[in-house]
Amino acid sequence: QVQLVESGGGLAQAGDSLTLSCTASGSVFSINDMAWYRQAPGKQREMVADITKGGTTKYADSVKGRFTISRDNAKNTTYLQMNSLKPEDTGVYYCNADVGLGRWSRTYDYWGQGTQVTVSS
Repeated sequence: QVQLVESGGGLAQAGDSLTLSCTASGSVFSINDMAWYRQAPGKQREMVADITKGGTTKYADSVKGRFTISRDNAKNTTYLQMNSLKPEDTGVYYCNADVGLGRWSRTYDYWGQGTQVTVSS
């Protein structure tokens, strides 16, 4: 099995910065894309940022220029640096990874348990 464990959420004021991290452990052979999603109260889960194994990134328009996704392939870890936080960034942030379990295995989609980010004005 594979576990994704997030950390780094918490309370922040508008304009502050927070960094989230997510580490995959267990039967991980390889990881393709890693991504961060968020879900605000009463809203659907949305993609915030995505990074390929080779480091290509993409972002939701609402966070471009403020958030930076990165990863350390040796540690099976992805990070989300969030700067200039706004109250509308409030939500539960989930890590997502496309994981291969063996050399000839298909990949499987895994999710972390989520970490709360609350930004006050």
